[in-house]
Amino acid sequence: MQVTLRIQRFDPEHDSAPRWQEYRVDADPMARVLDLLHLVKWEQDASLTFRRSCGHGICGSDAMLINGRNRLACKIRVDQLGRRISVAPLPGLPVVKDLVVDMDGFFAKYRSVRPYLINDQPPPVRERRQLPQERAVFDDTTKCILCGACTSSCPSFWARSEYVGPAAIVNAHRFIFDSRDEGAAERLAILSDRDGVWRCRTIFNCVDACPRGINITRAILEVSAAIVERTT
Repeated sequence: MQVTLRIQRFDPEHDSAPRWQEYRVDADPMARVLDLLHLVKWEQDASLTFRRSCGHGICGSDAMLINGRNRLACKIRVDQLGRRISVAPLPGLPVVKDLVVDMDGFFAKYRSVRPYLINDQPPPVRERRQLPQERAVFDDTTKCILCGACTSSCPSFWARSEYVGPAAIVNAHRFIFDSRDEGAAERLAILSDRDGVWRCRTIFNCVDACPRGINITRAILEVSAAIVERTT
């Protein structure tokens, strides 16, 4: 089948504003949007710029706005979208070129919540053991691949870029509720300020956008409840 691929283009060396450009490609219904982008770049327009790496929904590098929704180009298929497909960069983030956005601010927020195990106790001989039910408390939020789809789909983030964003909160949640971690109080203090969890409006855009199926809004509410519990 022939697919019309409408791509938002922007080259800072030549363009004063983003523009749309259409390409027609022959594609199998099971082809992914990433496959279509490759066809355009390899056969029609080598100047097209986008990020991709593993191509299997693990690295998170090819998150884009596809037919109006944040998706991974390597996971969404032609048969799910139809013959006319629009592709634009993730919203709310500075565009570097075409479909590539500047992720520096996103990762700075991620680092700000100290997304790593904090435990000052002497390390055990083999491992820090944990019961299955203790792991289950935070298992969902271990699935994050830092694609940025959730944060860039969030109206609170669009309104105020200082908001730490869903992805950072998800990664804080992963350690706040880890029974082996001792840094929960510090993370909760970070997330309790004006640009932390209280900016969430439970719109659920983040849940819809997450390619890993994480219940992000629930995780944010659990962090909010933990903050309240520690302050009352």
